[in-house]
Amino acid sequence: MRIAHAEAALGFAGQERRILKEMQAMRDRGHHVELICRPEAKLVQAATDVGITVHTLQMGGLLNLLRGAPQVARILRKGRFDVLNTHSRIDTLLAGLGARLAGTPLIVRTRHLTNRVNSMLAYTWVPHRITTVSNHVRDYLIERGVPADRVETVYSPIMLPPKGIQSGLREELNLPADAIVVCCVAILRATKGHRELIEALRPLMEARPHVHLVLVGNGDPLFDQLQALIAEIGLADRIHMLGFRHDVPSILAGSDIFALATQKEASGTVYVEASAAGLPVIGVDVGGVSEMVDDGETGILVPPGDIVKLRAALASLIDDGALRTRMGEAGKRMVYGEGKFSLAGLAARTEQVYGEWLAQRGCPGSTAMQRAD
Repeated sequence: MRIAHAEAALGFAGQERRILKEMQAMRDRGHHVELICRPEAKLVQAATDVGITVHTLQMGGLLNLLRGAPQVARILRKGRFDVLNTHSRIDTLLAGLGARLAGTPLIVRTRHLTNRVNSMLAYTWVPHRITTVSNHVRDYLIERGVPADRVETVYSPIMLPPKGIQSGLREELNLPADAIVVCCVAILRATKGHRELIEALRPLMEARPHVHLVLVGNGDPLFDQLQALIAEIGLADRIHMLGFRHDVPSILAGSDIFALATQKEASGTVYVEASAAGLPVIGVDVGGVSEMVDDGETGILVPPGDIVKLRAALASLIDDGALRTRMGEAGKRMVYGEGKFSLAGLAARTEQVYGEWLAQRGCPGSTAMQRAD
């Protein structure tokens, strides 16, 4: 298949990283992939660095829509693309309209977020089909009017930790040999629940001097606010804010428990990354988190807003080494055994739904020659 992806976002966070990983995985399976994005987007350099052809054009606003749609149509016609996969509202409207003009056989919109959708135009009229990052998001779109047979879940992949990885986290932080390290990896936003996690852990840390919390992630203004809070409660030597790090697998390998008290989550593959590292995980039962954590087996899920139960879950894992080991091993079996969160699993599933949808639209084959209406 010949596949074009479109993304209007400028940053390079979880959504953009998934797009790049998906494109590489599909290329590895023999498909041709190209990217359409803004010239100032960080995806431009990231995709170029791995040998993916990038087309750039301005997006956002009515004038750019009117100018950009014909440009996309020319790109898609010239490249004889079978599939256009869009990822955000702006690129769905612009590139999707271009694909309609070009007669591209299959237009797919991927929904990455759990936020409320204000306008369903980018899910009903523009794309032919939709993929979502979790069944939770899929169910929401169906409730909003998307036909169930036109939307499928394709889980985001994780990067498995290198075999035999060694962590220098404990040496870096000069932790004692008996330290129990609770780790949280997430961008610093109010909805990620960092304050709630600290609130839940505070009395446990006061009673258990060997417990440490490691927070990995950046985000203003919460970074400075959390630092001030940690100093105010007298735990600056036990709660370690590391900011953005490139060595997350190493940090996970040096930890004992993963905890993220997020209040909103479309999927939450960071829980799966922690499970791949052999860590028991603690999360909040919101969004698609229950699809990433097998409650009672690979970790513990607590109700949203329940600090008491969050504290109890943390205490149970902090105080029970055997439980940590059992859940950590179960998590590794889930990740390595099922394969649905692997790059290969993502590519196979994507290839499956693209192929089925192209066939439904009368355009079977690796390079669709027949154009559907």
